[in-house]
Amino acid sequence: MTKVKREKVSDGEEAAAAEAGGPERSYAELVAHLNPIAQPLASRKLSKKLYKCVKKAAKGKNIRRGVKEVQKFINKGEKGIVVLAGDTLPIDVYSHLPVMCEDRNLPYAYIPSKVDLGSSAGSKRPTCVILIKPHADYQDAYDECLDEVSHLPKPL
Repeated sequence: MTKVKREKVSDGEEAAAAEAGGPERSYAELVAHLNPIAQPLASRKLSKKLYKCVKKAAKGKNIRRGVKEVQKFINKGEKGIVVLAGDTLPIDVYSHLPVMCEDRNLPYAYIPSKVDLGSSAGSKRPTCVILIKPHADYQDAYDECLDEVSHLPKPL
């Protein structure tokens, strides 16, 4: 494989490319591709807050990323907010995590995109689950997210 250099485009052309179906997808388009188990789903506003909180936590290395790591630390009793991607297939990969969170009274929420979740964690790789640990550096954002995620309606 060889690297291909991309030509620089102006802002006007970039905006036109995004409107023509570029890499940026709207919240409604992302919600259309969710799993049937993606409940409780974070709203657009809460999703942005969670992405920002993940980004702040990733700077201080206060996140757990991936199913195996998150599962291990939930079993060990670590506290935090669990953020799951709603577009992960197959569902069996992480369908046991919401049950584990409910057993341990951990707040959890689904967001529409695993690509956005991975990039907000500072990775080029998509990730389907992240555990945000509390820390003094971003306590305000964490508390705000914790409050909103705790008030989301739980599935039956």
